[in-house]
Amino acid sequence: MKFVLLSLLTAAAMIAAEPQKFQGVITDTMCGAKHTMMEGHSDAECVKMCAQASGGYALYDGKDVWQLSNQKLAAQFPAQKVIVTGSADTSSKTIKVVSIAAAK
Repeated sequence: MKFVLLSLLTAAAMIAAEPQKFQGVITDTMCGAKHTMMEGHSDAECVKMCAQASGGYALYDGKDVWQLSNQKLAAQFPAQKVIVTGSADTSSKTIKVVSIAAAK
């Protein structure tokens, strides 16, 4: 019985750890969906400046803003539509990033 329970828990952990794909726009944690704070600057410029000031890059998926674990990789895609592969922690609204690619 213990073996069966342990096997089920191990299988559940393996399934939960499998990376998922999240689509959205690279933003920053300060502005989120809207970049209206810096008049005269593009969205990409705003994202770069605010990410440095606010504590980081994030993914806006059309509903929620998710903090991204790999800031250096996210910095390559400011204000761009992307697909982030990773695992989400819903309690902290963080995605542990495996990869980021431009969306087609």
